[in-house]
Amino acid sequence: MSYLLGIDVGTTSTRALLIDEQGAVIGSHASEYPLYTPRPHWAEQDPRDWWDATVASVRAALGEAGVSGDAVIGVGLSGQMHGSVFLDEADQVIRPALLWCDQRTAKQCASITEAVGADDVVSETLNPVLTGFTAPKIIWLRDEEPDNYARVRRILLPKDYVRLRLTGEYATEVSDASGTSLLNVPKRRWSELILDRLELPIEWLPQVYESPEVSGAIAADVAALTGLAEGTPVVGGGGDQAAGAIGNGIVRSGVVSVTTGTSGVVFAHLDEPAVDETLRTHTFCHAVPGKWHVMGVMLSAGGSLHWMRDTLCADEIELARNMGVDAYELMTAQAGRAPVGSEGLVFLPYLTGERTPYPNPNARGVFFGLSLRHGKPHMLRAVLEGVAYGLRDSFEIIEAMGVEISEVRASGGGARSSLWRQIQSDVTGHPHSIINVDEGPAYGVALLAAVGAGIYGSVEEACDATIRTVDTPQVSQANHRLYTGYHRLYQQLYQQLEDSFDAAAGLVAAADD
Repeated sequence: MSYLLGIDVGTTSTRALLIDEQGAVIGSHASEYPLYTPRPHWAEQDPRDWWDATVASVRAALGEAGVSGDAVIGVGLSGQMHGSVFLDEADQVIRPALLWCDQRTAKQCASITEAVGADDVVSETLNPVLTGFTAPKIIWLRDEEPDNYARVRRILLPKDYVRLRLTGEYATEVSDASGTSLLNVPKRRWSELILDRLELPIEWLPQVYESPEVSGAIAADVAALTGLAEGTPVVGGGGDQAAGAIGNGIVRSGVVSVTTGTSGVVFAHLDEPAVDETLRTHTFCHAVPGKWHVMGVMLSAGGSLHWMRDTLCADEIELARNMGVDAYELMTAQAGRAPVGSEGLVFLPYLTGERTPYPNPNARGVFFGLSLRHGKPHMLRAVLEGVAYGLRDSFEIIEAMGVEISEVRASGGGARSSLWRQIQSDVTGHPHSIINVDEGPAYGVALLAAVGAGIYGSVEEACDATIRTVDTPQVSQANHRLYTGYHRLYQQLYQQLEDSFDAAAGLVAAADD
């Protein structure tokens, strides 16, 4: 029996997942690492932590499965998108990587748009330049840390730094590269126009592959470290959202995924590139060769519930530890005791700014409507509902673009909660199905590795052979009507608070100075 390995370099941990040729999960392991926030709006990690976690996770997954590295015939890589890894001439990390949720680069976004031209930015990349993307991070380094910038010889995305350590190759693939603001997304290659106008050398950037293409092979010294065999092919892989979509079978028009992890993403397959006229969504290359996708992205979806757990649910954490269960189970059970609409309590989940539909790094979280009647169950349910309202924003934009939605598949931590999945179904009006596997991006890139290894002839064939729907809830039309009113209120609150968000950001900045 032969096996495929998927590696996902996430924001909180790196996970290694082994599957067999039929797609059955054989073993997995995740190794965690810290995230640093040295200043407001900043988010950084040490890329060497990703590498250490990769080595530990691969060895542990092989050990758990009782599989020899010689039996692994392909490796796929996924990871958090947009992060910037700056390397010197010896491939040493120059400084901590700036992450997808880092918001320090608003000034650089404006300067890039001015230097390139707003129309050319959109025609080349199909997106505006946003603070989370990679190009503004590069310009920030040039503006703010010129000594470090002078040392730069290579720039890689998080998973591609791990690829370099695994194979010695400087490589990326189209789905992850789409989030750099440096790729010509329609043509699926680096944008010479943008690089020229920003005076960035193309030599700093890695070669771009399609996601199932082989991009390198496991090096001899890495084989000794990880237990994998020297020469094992490593495919291009995918950015975490595209890879997760492959793991959900989102490879044809009409089938849409909703992923509620740290962020929240509504993801739809496109046979041809399409763009929201006001640029509220992202259009990127898909991990399916020659295809694209559109997605709406919330920055703090599951992250909002995580914040709630760590900030206000110490009792639930302790009780869950004593009971041997997950604290989130106790939290959602409490939320289930509050009525639909949380008796007028509305939560805006903008804890780290927002992208869709408001590309505003200054947006912040809000509880609106608190009264003496409200307790922790109401607050917990309001968080679940607030995230669902944000996801509905993305659904409405994607549908307005003319994208068909015939089936919705839910994944991520939010999909494991039947209550939260029902809330999302009732808020959006679309039943949120679950599938037979919920292993996220690591599963998707393991399937891409299976294509690269020749087990399947295409990405579509791999998904058809391994993925099926197992449960679909019914939408409560009564709840949907009630939630429609609350969703309008949710939208009004942002519009009324937008200037206040900017004013608060100015006060914080003044205090820092």
